[in-house]
Amino acid sequence: MSDEPRAAEWRERFGSKIGIWTLALEGVEIRQAMEFAKIVEELGFDSLFFGEAYGREAFVNSALLLSATNSLILGTGIANIYARDAMAANAAARTIDDAFSNRFIMGLGVSHLPLVERFRGHTYQSPIDTMSSYLNALDKATFMAKGINDRPTRVIAALGPKMLELSRDLADGAHPYLVTPAHTKMAREILGPDRLLIVEQAVALTDNRDEFLRRAHLHLEFYSGLPNYRNSWKRQGFHDEDFVRGGSEKLKDALVTFGDEEAAGQSIQAHLDAGADQVLIQLLGEDINKPPVDDWKRMSNYLKLQSS
Repeated sequence: MSDEPRAAEWRERFGSKIGIWTLALEGVEIRQAMEFAKIVEELGFDSLFFGEAYGREAFVNSALLLSATNSLILGTGIANIYARDAMAANAAARTIDDAFSNRFIMGLGVSHLPLVERFRGHTYQSPIDTMSSYLNALDKATFMAKGINDRPTRVIAALGPKMLELSRDLADGAHPYLVTPAHTKMAREILGPDRLLIVEQAVALTDNRDEFLRRAHLHLEFYSGLPNYRNSWKRQGFHDEDFVRGGSEKLKDALVTFGDEEAAGQSIQAHLDAGADQVLIQLLGEDINKPPVDDWKRMSNYLKLQSS
């Protein structure tokens, strides 16, 4: 990677070190989603990250949400590299970066075999080789429009050691998803001090155990069927019996925080202590398809009290 490490400058922008990760904006019309992005910004969170699967195109979505806000950092978590070639991704990211300077992080990932082959009609190939080739192609991509010349900041959806090494060598860092603080510690050790580590932490703000299990089940139901996550969880110490649909209770407790704002704060701190630069909390509301504004407000109020 030709550019100097960018972790230090992003760490300055991550004022609270806490952002929001959500898929729930897909459940509302885009103009409503833009209003919800404003709320995230007004509540004081550093950033807003979202995924790309069956819904909105990641770069168009980023530009629209950025246009609705003033300082909020937007990140794709992740943009599927099978959805567009490297030249298109480079052009999109540079265009966004030029329009919204220092507010966009391009998260890239190899996605999962079912999503790539069944829904997109591509052939899923070696994740490491495919990502390495894609990142090298990004660096070589021609871009002739007038604007800034700096390469857009990019992080990789990295889970295993080899992809984390690639995040260190060919990107600005990593964006692991569905991981424990122990994984965050391992990731930091591999990345070293000069790369970004942006992790996601799911939280169910409820004191009802049955309600927690319901929300955690809905959250993990899709992911528990994907081989890449199963392999990651095995490396984190889980076993086949934990990969029942929606995950075992043990897996739910490890990946989703159960309790109040203080419990959520402890989980956030555990990731920060393990080396994360930014922790993206994914608040699982009563209806996972609706933006959990009340929970965002609860966490915002708690975090403001903690910092005062």
